Amino acid sequence: MAAEEEGLKGPGEARPAPGPETRPEPRLEPRPEPRSVPELLLGRPPMARPLPSFDAEAAPAEPGPLFVDWLATALAAGVLDPQVATLSTVDADGLPDARVLVLRDVDAAGTGWVFSAAADSPKGRQLADHPAAALTLYWPPLGRQVRVRGTVERAADQVAGAEFATRSPDARIGALVGRQSEPLASLAEYDEAVAVARRRLEATPDAVAAGHAVYTLWAHEVEFWQGDADRRHVRLRYTRTGPVRTPEWSRTLLWP
Repeated sequence: MAAEEEGLKGPGEARPAPGPETRPEPRLEPRPEPRSVPELLLGRPPMARPLPSFDAEAAPAEPGPLFVDWLATALAAGVLDPQVATLSTVDADGLPDARVLVLRDVDAAGTGWVFSAAADSPKGRQLADHPAAALTLYWPPLGRQVRVRGTVERAADQVAGAEFATRSPDARIGALVGRQSEPLASLAEYDEAVAVARRRLEATPDAVAAGHAVYTLWAHEVEFWQGDADRRHVRLRYTRTGPVRTPEWSRTLLWP
């Protein structure tokens, strides 16, 4: 799954992305003979593997610490890109929109999920018009899903600038190119824009992309889902009962 930003080792810990000259070519396996979609899927049933258990009764009173524990478990288990999440928003017509991005940090005490985006990108404009969103993470090897819903708050520009400085050079160059989601005439045009952005970063190492923004999704609801090979899935939903940033939550076990 390709994300809109470079990967991280974990919240707040940057991992430099390899330069273009070091990226290996993807190895493609021979494609099987075309079959119908149901035939392709029936041969690969989901959850048909050993999966960890989840004792909902022993879960903490707040969702933040449990999320950090699940994320750390995913990292320790070698899950690829465990910090990649799907952010869902709505556009001006009320239609849903979704894309993958990289989780930048977690405020476990206040229960806020931090991510960044270009303010003039589609998701940035959607969040400006309707500052609410949902965030979904799924870690297939563990059969674990986390769903977060809440309101979104944009941080001050100084915070965004400091966050931008933690990124790898390639990530900063990509952000300096900008024009996300606009029509592109050719990849050569993009390569030329990257070269210009690279020279700019070399000349001004502390340059920050115009409109770079950091957002926090303050959770109103958080659901933890543990899959099971026998379909005895465990779902635990936390619902905020007090103001944002306060440790006031209720817990509810849900039918699978």
